[in-house]
Amino acid sequence: MATTNDLKNGMVLDLDGGLWSVVEFQHVKPGKGGAFVRTTLKNVLSGKVVDKTFNAGVKVSTATVDKRTFQYLYADGEDYVFMDLDTYDQINVPAATVGDASKYLLPEAEVVIGVHEGAALYVELPASVVLAVTYTEPGLQGDRSSGGTKPATVETGASVQVPLFIDNGEKIKVDTRDGRYISRA
Repeated sequence: MATTNDLKNGMVLDLDGGLWSVVEFQHVKPGKGGAFVRTTLKNVLSGKVVDKTFNAGVKVSTATVDKRTFQYLYADGEDYVFMDLDTYDQINVPAATVGDASKYLLPEAEVVIGVHEGAALYVELPASVVLAVTYTEPGLQGDRSSGGTKPATVETGASVQVPLFIDNGEKIKVDTRDGRYISRA
């Protein structure tokens, strides 16, 4: 348990049966009435963002979320298997928890997994990954005023829009947050 005076960005609260991460908080002391704390909370599992106001000094229950570095090993049916780099323990993470991150997972890739009471809550990839292009149509330069793009399939099976000069077999850097092409690698 902690009070609203102890809130910090990144702290995880256990509210209404869900886990909420504090994105932003502000202590407010109006000229009239009691002080309060205005917060922006993000649901750890769904990513939903809400604003919530607490009276100052109110007790809130906190949750312990362990962020540890894991290495991706392989996909096992509907689960993904990761190994803790400190203890070498393996954990199975359901595909629903991994979500879109599976489009950029290569074997032996290092990721950060948030663990609460032995269950994986989310998988954080690095900001960018280097992937090889397995297939893309040949790009033809035409008369256009700006650079064009074409779809390319990378080694994980994801489709990425790349510039026309990218060919099969080239390695490209991809932003894992939105799937954008960044540069050649």
